[in-house]
Amino acid sequence: MSDEEKTLEETAEDVVESTEAEAQVEEMTPEARVEALEAELEEAKAQVLYAKADGENIRRRSADDIDKARKFALEKFSGELLAVKDSLDGALAVESATVEGYKDGVELTAKQLLTVFEKFNIAEVNPLNEKFDPNKHQAISTADSDIDSDTVLSVLQKGYTLNGRVLRPALVVVSKAK
Repeated sequence: MSDEEKTLEETAEDVVESTEAEAQVEEMTPEARVEALEAELEEAKAQVLYAKADGENIRRRSADDIDKARKFALEKFSGELLAVKDSLDGALAVESATVEGYKDGVELTAKQLLTVFEKFNIAEVNPLNEKFDPNKHQAISTADSDIDSDTVLSVLQKGYTLNGRVLRPALVVVSKAK
């Protein structure tokens, strides 16, 4: 027997049971019928209360999940930054280091930080010699130049984006026409 035939058979059985139940209710005395209907009403009320409570529980669990996601959203990023912090602490703990040794350590720590940035889609904005974009750059001043107008002449501070969204605009000096 196929699933469709089983479903049709079950539906037919439900109709027969429903018809039999209606026939039994019609055969009852009015008082018995009122009692049966009141019992059905109480059962329906209980089902509504269960459904309402279940909806409230789902809403509360969702709110808790959102709250946890908000609190711990930076957990992975923070964990990655701890390695960079450890490197900096290690550099400060060295008693007799040379300038060259410090420079090498800082370069390694900067590479470590760039790796963390790449892992979390933080991109550097260094627009030197590019067309000025007010969405990604902040012009600090302008300077006369032979280069096309509105071209970035120098970058005073690099900018950063997170997944394409500007975290901090690059601070730049822009060319202007003579």
